[in-house]
Amino acid sequence: MTHQPHPDTGSSSIACAVVTVSDTRSHDSDRSGSCIQQLLRDAGHTVVAYEILKDEPNQIQTYLQVLAQRSDIQAVVVNGGTGIAERDTTYDALARLLEKTLPGFGEVFRWLSYQEIGSRAIASRAVAGVYRRKLVFSLPGSTGAVTLAMEKLILPELIHLVTQLEK
Repeated sequence: MTHQPHPDTGSSSIACAVVTVSDTRSHDSDRSGSCIQQLLRDAGHTVVAYEILKDEPNQIQTYLQVLAQRSDIQAVVVNGGTGIAERDTTYDALARLLEKTLPGFGEVFRWLSYQEIGSRAIASRAVAGVYRRKLVFSLPGSTGAVTLAMEKLILPELIHLVTQLEK
């Protein structure tokens, strides 16, 4: 599973933004957002923006549009709001903006989640794609889901995917 079809020759450090979508979390209680930031830094990447937003579609879309205008950001990792509860609107907000999607991300994430949590994995609407030449990942808000996605999918492919966008 670690065989790479071709080597990556781009940057070894990606500039990222981290966004937590939650109606209840604060900077002090945002364990998932902190986890994402720590894992990115441990892998040699930089976190140039971090924000907590309410689960309001307009707020999520507006903030992604702002991030997309920044030349110092290559990737955005969002967590929270990917379930099916009434207040879970992250997927809906982002899906309207993504110009290209990476269906394999959500499929593999749910498969890996199924191995850990069983059939509850079907409730996740994790998604990844491209918006204005920025790589965007949207993850559930649980620390376990964030760790799984970061370690098994995002960190192993982040440099490669950003390199592809820069071609």
